[in-house]
Amino acid sequence: MPRALLLTGDAAEELDTMYPYYRVQEGGWDVDVSSRTLRDVQLVIHEFDPNSDAYVEKNGRKLPVDVPWAEVDVERYDALIIPGGRAPEWIRVDADVRRITEHFFARNLPIALVCHGAQVPAVYGLLKGRKTACFPPITGDMENAGATVIDAPDVVDGNLVSCRGWPDMPQFGRAMMELFSKSVNSASA
Repeated sequence: MPRALLLTGDAAEELDTMYPYYRVQEGGWDVDVSSRTLRDVQLVIHEFDPNSDAYVEKNGRKLPVDVPWAEVDVERYDALIIPGGRAPEWIRVDADVRRITEHFFARNLPIALVCHGAQVPAVYGLLKGRKTACFPPITGDMENAGATVIDAPDVVDGNLVSCRGWPDMPQFGRAMMELFSKSVNSASA
């Protein structure tokens, strides 16, 4: 059975995290959640409020963790998922997060980036020359990292699939599973 690694941390957006988590399982994949420690991750809910200039945040569900970043054996996984929220801002400074992310890019394995998730590979220079979607306010950050930002719900560029955030989940979920399935089918052929 193919296996995906969901790389996250506290303050990951709940829908950005849970939708791909369940979608890959629905598609016949196993998925392991990885964070700094084995402590449950505190997810957050971002909502748009007409009385606020930015999204508002409140605590969401807790997500159990299967494996700490330092113990991830990257060879066990067929795909990587990096959800959005505020987690990408801080997980990207961890050496193991870098090791894991660079492995998937170097091996041309499928990578799914949701919303702010693009901040993780961007900081390592891995989006240079690539097309990506992202949460619109970080477009400048992605462009400064050398990426071309596409304003669409399901941007596929080779082994990379991305979206702007949780409102894109129906289109993104289909594109993600097509990319993941295509990769596993070509690897087994």
